[in-house]
Amino acid sequence: MACGLDNEADQSTAPFIPGQVSSYFRQVGSLSLYPRAGLPLPLPLYPRAGMSVSIQLQPSPRCLFDEPLEVRVSGLSPLQQVTLKAWLRDEKEQLFHSAAFYTADPRGQLDLAHSPSLGGHYTGVQPMGLFWSLSPVTPFTRLVKRDVATSPLSVHIEIFEGHWSLGQLPAQPLATAINQRWFMKEGLLRIPVREGRIRGTLFIPPGVGPFPGIIDLYGSGGGMVEHRASLLANHGFVTLGLAYFGFDDLPKDYLNLDLEYFEEAVNFLRRHPKVKGPGVGAIGISKGGDLVLSMTTFLPHVIVAVSIGGCNANTLGKLHYKDITLPGLGINLERAKFSESKLIDISEVTNDPMEEENKGCIIPIEKAEGHFLFVVGEDDKNWRTPLYAQHAVKKLKENGKENYELITYPEAGHLLEPSYFPFCYASFHRVVGQPVLWGGKVKPHALAQIDLWPRVQAFLRKHLEHQSKL
Repeated sequence: MACGLDNEADQSTAPFIPGQVSSYFRQVGSLSLYPRAGLPLPLPLYPRAGMSVSIQLQPSPRCLFDEPLEVRVSGLSPLQQVTLKAWLRDEKEQLFHSAAFYTADPRGQLDLAHSPSLGGHYTGVQPMGLFWSLSPVTPFTRLVKRDVATSPLSVHIEIFEGHWSLGQLPAQPLATAINQRWFMKEGLLRIPVREGRIRGTLFIPPGVGPFPGIIDLYGSGGGMVEHRASLLANHGFVTLGLAYFGFDDLPKDYLNLDLEYFEEAVNFLRRHPKVKGPGVGAIGISKGGDLVLSMTTFLPHVIVAVSIGGCNANTLGKLHYKDITLPGLGINLERAKFSESKLIDISEVTNDPMEEENKGCIIPIEKAEGHFLFVVGEDDKNWRTPLYAQHAVKKLKENGKENYELITYPEAGHLLEPSYFPFCYASFHRVVGQPVLWGGKVKPHALAQIDLWPRVQAFLRKHLEHQSKL
């Protein structure tokens, strides 16, 4: 499977087969599902005195996508072994699913905030493990939400008697529940933007305001991506999700971008009556990560940037601004490698910005007056993000700058998304034209996302809510 199991399990063998399940329980001292001579029989299932099994979702079965959910089960037999399964279908009807093995407490109850998973797609006490460990049935499928306004992602949660792999589950669950995970809260406005050259979507929180303003950029996949922008707006930011190629009448590729386009978007956002000025912020991932560094360096009204998995140089195509042109840091596909799973590893493909012939690509962030947050997944397989962040921090320090924060996550990969997005191990890469590894291990990467998301919001708020005049 492209998006694998917890790193404590073998990612190449998902889902478990029954023999592996019984082997696992022998190792941890639990009872096997398949008794053999000399081993005790499974615990008897005590009567439930007429109680029916039910799954409770608190505080409500309906919530925002980045909100935690309490999952509890009641009506089980004392110490009953069960499998919890979660599944959803995305907008293209692609199926994602996960499963974990649990044992009820002596009262016949489960609370995922306290009950440990004994195996499956994750182990240990993980209240949201069923959600972040969702894996695609079709390899190399990444979960993306395009329609953030009119429909949620509906996660079905089911419980089955016994400990079983996904392919071995009984036909009928003991109980089911559905969690609707929305991307826009009530009162949030979504406004398509087609003004001048600007192509994007504006999200405005309910309330009088004014609110901090953010421009949100994604990477070399192009098009219009709205899910992070909508979630940020739920937290009190006026957010402009900005397309910059491969959408509507914008350029078809990224080979020649002009920063004046992004400046036009900045000025559009600053003029909005609900935006607290005079400066705005920018957040970007991958190619968007280096663009937000350039915006903060060259555009005086961009005063804070969050670069997630970005480079300290301008990458791929040329970037023009007035009489300045930053060449695009090139790539050499001959440096691509193949992993043990036969997937493409492109982590060494991008040229080294510190080599003499590439130094003209480096973004002169030391000239910026704004603040930077560099976010690094140490197992990033898209390119050498840890090295780029080190170069950026060194350059700032050499120029007496302390206007940055650096967050690094061991065993996290390239695609660090908002909380509870399922880990994506590999998917299609537009530049390469093939599925590639993104890096990371499922559990550390998922926990990194949960840690990072509120820290991003706090960093943006810190530098945007109490501004002095520029």
